[in-house]
Amino acid sequence: MDTETRQALAESIKRRLAESTPPEVATDHDVSIVGGGVAAMTLALELHRARPGTRIQIIDPNPHPVAEVTHTVGESTVEVSAMYLGERLGLTDHLQTAQLRKMGLRMFFSHNGNTDIAQRVELGGSVFVPQPTYQIDRGRLENELHRRCVAAGVDVVTGRVRSVDLGARDGEHTLSIQRGEDVTHTTARWVVDASGRNRTLPRELDLKRANGHDCNAAWLRIATEIDVGRWTDDPAWHSRLVEGDRAFSTNHLMGEGYWVWLIRLASGATSVGIVADPKFHAFNDFNTLERARAWLRKHEPQCADVLDAHEDLIRDFRVMKRYSHTAAQVYDGDRRWCVTGDAGIFLDPLYSSGLDLVAIGNGLITDLVIRDLDGENVTARAGISDSLFRSLTDMWVAIYRDQYVLMGSPTVMSAKVIWDIAFYWGFVGFLYSNDRFVTVADDPQVVPHLQGLIDLSNRMQAFFREWAAVDVDDSSGRFVDLFAPLNFMMTLHVAMMGRSDTFTEQFEANARLLRQIAGQVIETVLADKSSNFSDDDVIRQVQAWQRDSLLRDLRSIYRNEQSTNPITEDWILSPVPAQ
Repeated sequence: MDTETRQALAESIKRRLAESTPPEVATDHDVSIVGGGVAAMTLALELHRARPGTRIQIIDPNPHPVAEVTHTVGESTVEVSAMYLGERLGLTDHLQTAQLRKMGLRMFFSHNGNTDIAQRVELGGSVFVPQPTYQIDRGRLENELHRRCVAAGVDVVTGRVRSVDLGARDGEHTLSIQRGEDVTHTTARWVVDASGRNRTLPRELDLKRANGHDCNAAWLRIATEIDVGRWTDDPAWHSRLVEGDRAFSTNHLMGEGYWVWLIRLASGATSVGIVADPKFHAFNDFNTLERARAWLRKHEPQCADVLDAHEDLIRDFRVMKRYSHTAAQVYDGDRRWCVTGDAGIFLDPLYSSGLDLVAIGNGLITDLVIRDLDGENVTARAGISDSLFRSLTDMWVAIYRDQYVLMGSPTVMSAKVIWDIAFYWGFVGFLYSNDRFVTVADDPQVVPHLQGLIDLSNRMQAFFREWAAVDVDDSSGRFVDLFAPLNFMMTLHVAMMGRSDTFTEQFEANARLLRQIAGQVIETVLADKSSNFSDDDVIRQVQAWQRDSLLRDLRSIYRNEQSTNPITEDWILSPVPAQ
């Protein structure tokens, strides 16, 4: 938005907030939440912590407790979701005692049939990062959240919502609930859809939208620990880690157009999942347990060998076709409804962003609901929060869309992963730890800074595709440490931890550093490809990069900043320097 538009928007917000308090409407509950999974229960707890007197109802189709080894996908937290569960909701004790501390993301890229993990390029950390993250047994977490909701006085009922009748402005909402053969009705001022892939409100309000990211997934749980560390006796490979254990990482087995996850859980089970782009791997090739195991034998034989050895311990199998989706709207302050979790927007499991979107979205919902219940008019505020959340997710999905081709290029994908994590820490994580998503409506001046970083992210994702298209990569056996040897990663990670006393200055410093990193990647790749005079496609791409004004600006920022604020070099085209 330009300056005049932002000022007009700010004045509109002030006028609306100054309007008279809406009339009191007698309802059974202040908030009814449709669905009883993690998104629903964390929202209930956040609402209760923010406004203890709020009358909250959860309508859960499944009775609790649930089995620990549950089929729900989503076993890994990253920094935002870990902060949300631990610091915002007070679950640190549960995370530390009932879940497993995660040793970051780890990738092994395909090489020579994938029969020896020690010969695959490995990307991951040699140490734990300071901000703890966790591998989550979803059943165990859901049972703890349910216990805490009941203890907080949340009205948790078992039943399935058959319909939601949204009332007129300031009128009550009516929900019909089926329990067996009985149908009852309840009323609420706010309705929040956390129904997961049932997508109750998006279906009824015609809000379901595709986002152009059409990948598929299949996954299973096996009641034993799968440890990639046992797949090789190579002493040099084992010596790469200074601390920790690869078994505690979210391990990814990477190949062109696909990745396989291996996530060890506190209950002793391991989650195994296949995620693939149908342009490379047809869904029908792995959409049953038998086919999935055959697919693994072909593409990931070491993983298949473990499943074959323990096939009697396989506990379940689930598939999800075209799992990624978005919504035309997620918050409506005038009609008092919201959507959270998979019911609204789901992107991709690669970087475990699902619970991050719950954390950010639930914070925005809580802000709207408690302001409304305390007498504010939140119509304009909801519009701003809705636009912010959907703009953020539009940027986020571009990190995945059309990027699965890179998974067969170890050098390009390693650089992309380091960039993606740096951007996440310096932008999304930093804003969340400083509680800045919920204040965008109060400070529209921050919007241009957000848009500038979104534009930077989108251009870098295109750059990685362009690079991969002219790159030949036969790397093998090397180790790329994505944290400890990289001074810029340490800087961005530490800056994300806790609230900053100088938010504006630190945010600007983060943005400048991210542009410096982007410029370094571009400068390095351009210099490497410029000498390839025998390949017309490469030279045409180099010339296109040289003409790109944004890329020129980023290269200039890198050169200027490097003289006064140098960042680690020699990590893009070669192994990270030894410590």
